Amino acid sequence: MEFPTTRLSLVLAAASSEQTGAQKALAELCGIYWSPLCAYVRSHVQDKAVAEDLTQSFIARMIEKDALRHFNQERGRFRSFLLISLKNFLANERDSAQALKRGGEITVLPLEGTDAPANETPDKLFERQWALEVLNRAIERVRTDTASTGKAELFERVKVYLTGEGELAYRDLGEELGMSEAAVKALIHRLRQRFHKAIRDEISMTVTDEAAIGEEIRYLIAVLGA
Repeated sequence: MEFPTTRLSLVLAAASSEQTGAQKALAELCGIYWSPLCAYVRSHVQDKAVAEDLTQSFIARMIEKDALRHFNQERGRFRSFLLISLKNFLANERDSAQALKRGGEITVLPLEGTDAPANETPDKLFERQWALEVLNRAIERVRTDTASTGKAELFERVKVYLTGEGELAYRDLGEELGMSEAAVKALIHRLRQRFHKAIRDEISMTVTDEAAIGEEIRYLIAVLGA
């Protein structure tokens, strides 16, 4: 997985006047949001293959139309803009399918169906998938960084402690790894620092100013805790 080498917001890059760079940035943004976008479509379309095709078509449409020209950063989050755009796209697809059905050519897209949990709306599912994707990409950043120092296996053993899911006490983990309890504490502390920075870097790609990063991180925590 490749990551941008700078903290320049992909949103700003995608909205730039330089078409090739803007399309590349928008493609990367949509790639970041693939999982939440597909999860939302999947909650409306029961056939997985159809849902994936619709998601890909939506992304292609966004890139083709330079959609970021219509995004006003002062009016809300990028992902909210993206979700509204997706809803409009699905509504248009449904209208087109209904028109074709009247002509006897195809079946209407089954947008009424849902695989979302009973207590989770499609919008909430989208937000949760966004938050999980941010965490997964941040973990992948730390994994790549750690592997470059020859400690890939060690990272795989302790990565659960990045999100507070580790069950063994540090002393017991140290015995398993052949490390002192103090060394384990220091290791996990360093990895958590890298993890928190990686989350911040991920967030920074989808907002347009420094002040919004902290707000997004707090929102991510709230979404995962809901």
